[in-house]
Amino acid sequence: MGDEKVKNEAMEIMGLFQILPRLVVFDLDYTIWPFYCECRSKREMPSLYPHVKGILYALKDKGIDVAVASRSPTADIADTFLDKLGLKSMFVSKEIFSSWTHKTDHFQRINQRTGVPYNKMLFFDDENRNIEAVSKMGVTSILVRNGVNLGALREGLSKFSQNLASVERNKRKWQKFSEKPGSSEKDKK
Repeated sequence: MGDEKVKNEAMEIMGLFQILPRLVVFDLDYTIWPFYCECRSKREMPSLYPHVKGILYALKDKGIDVAVASRSPTADIADTFLDKLGLKSMFVSKEIFSSWTHKTDHFQRINQRTGVPYNKMLFFDDENRNIEAVSKMGVTSILVRNGVNLGALREGLSKFSQNLASVERNKRKWQKFSEKPGSSEKDKK
C-alpha cells in the first residue's frame, strides 16, 4: 500500500472521531522502523514500517503535531535516519536520549516544549513498560507489535476518545458533588 493510499485511509479513520489528540508521540525503534538504531550505521539507508509515512502525513494534514520519544543511546544515528527519510522537520519535539525512567523524562520535556497537556497526547511504543509508565502520566498509550499501522492508529484514536470522555464525565461528577446546596442562583431566590 502506497504512502498516499495510507494517508487517505488514515484521514478517513480520523474523520470518524469528534475529538482528536493535539499531539501524537512515536517511539522509534520497532515502532516506526524495524530495527534498533544502535545496531546500525549512519551510512545505511533506513526503512520504515509500511504505514508510517502515510500516517505521519495524514496527522500533519489534520493539523495534529507529532513528536518523538526514544530511549536510544545513539541519538546521532536516529537523527541522521530521520533526516535521510525526510521526516526530521515533521516533529515539533525530538526527545532522543538514554534514560532509566521509562520515557517519563522524555514526556516531561515534550510537555514543557509544546505546552500540550498529557491527556491531549497519544503515544505509540513497542515496549509495555513504557506504555505503563507513560499511561500513569495521563497520556493515552498504545502498544504496537509490528510497528505503527492503520489498525494501531484506529485503536489509539478510539482509546483516546474514550479516555477523554471519561475525564469529562468525572469532571462533571466532581463539579456536581462539590456544589453546595444554597450556592446556586436558583437556590438564592
